[in-house]
Amino acid sequence: MKNLHPETICLYGGYAPQNGQPRQIPIIQSTTYKYETAEDMGKLFDLEADGYFYTRLQNPTNDVVAARITALEGGVAGMLTSSGQAANLYAIVNICNAGDHVVCSASIYGGTFNLFSVTLHNLGIDFTFVDPDCSEEELNAAFQPNTKAVFGETIANPALTVLDIEKFAHAAHAHGVPLIVDNTFATPINCRPFAFGCDIVTHSTTKYMDGHAAAVGGAIVDSGNFDWLAHAAKFPGLTTPDESYHGKIYAVDFGKAGYITKATAHLMRDLGAVPSPQNAFLLGLGLETLAVRMERHCANAQAIAEWLEQHEKVSWVNYPGLKSSRYYALARKYMPKGTCGVISFGVKGGREAAVTFMDSLELASIVTHVADSKTCVLHPASTTHRQMNDAQLEAAGVKPDLVRLSVGIEHVDDIIADLEQALAKV
Repeated sequence: MKNLHPETICLYGGYAPQNGQPRQIPIIQSTTYKYETAEDMGKLFDLEADGYFYTRLQNPTNDVVAARITALEGGVAGMLTSSGQAANLYAIVNICNAGDHVVCSASIYGGTFNLFSVTLHNLGIDFTFVDPDCSEEELNAAFQPNTKAVFGETIANPALTVLDIEKFAHAAHAHGVPLIVDNTFATPINCRPFAFGCDIVTHSTTKYMDGHAAAVGGAIVDSGNFDWLAHAAKFPGLTTPDESYHGKIYAVDFGKAGYITKATAHLMRDLGAVPSPQNAFLLGLGLETLAVRMERHCANAQAIAEWLEQHEKVSWVNYPGLKSSRYYALARKYMPKGTCGVISFGVKGGREAAVTFMDSLELASIVTHVADSKTCVLHPASTTHRQMNDAQLEAAGVKPDLVRLSVGIEHVDDIIADLEQALAKV
């Protein structure tokens, strides 16, 4: 069947068992695969035949789950990685080399900011960080002759900034480069960035997609819409022969799948950030209930955000679903069914009051994680974003008193009761 709804794709995408085959995705827990002749295996090494020879590059379990995520996003090709950080790394270095430049929203996850501003900077790839709310003129001014991509997050972690995808896509395409969007918080249930001009999507599947804090992972999905050959001089890795594969030209020999083929055949071959088949299987299980869970996450978060906004001990609340949010209009445009289950807010009394509040919680947990089935909290300025200075924190939208509340799928009244008793101790 074609044109399935996302709720159905979550259950069936990427896997169609035949007569007598297992209904659930099989776990192919093997490093290698047997062939009858050296010639048969040689064709795989030359990218002249489809198949598997070493799980560091591809694995049947991983590929089924990647295909499901690709179908959910409406893309043409996808791959799994061992983490969301690996996904963002691969997405960038698949098209950028030393001496290249990327325009990036300043409001992104702290770990990604560090990856870009420190690690990739040290490897010769520079980033210009722009205010996501900047004007089109300011955005265009950030581009340089060596710019190779634009990057942003659908909903920024933890600032909850909503990216104006069409604005960033328009600027990227005007300069002949793709827009890469991390869609972790919204998930393809609530937002499909390709519909608004985005070219490549990344995910930390560790979050809502897995949904149970059981397996770290990441994913990259290509829309197939960016014309690499039209900008061949900018992207030689995709448009010129790869001598390590006997002169294959990815954008020519693999068409719309060229970007993902290169990331798999080249980057995964050399860097090896591959998820285990067991983790891919757990991710596949999580995907089956993604649509149901996202509906509950968003409903709970909306109710709690409205409750927090009226609480006398709460100084401010940031949630894109609130009419008071500066991103309410963008959220309605890009995510009309809901945004995510994450709320940020401040407790009156500043950092010390926030710590007292969090230490007093009984149901919710203080953890580094976010976006799974159980409610949890974090103080980003002293944890995930602690590598940033005050100016960088301000640019990322992370206030010193910011509490990140990841609302789970418990009964909403139980979550509110826990928040109430903790706030009473502040």
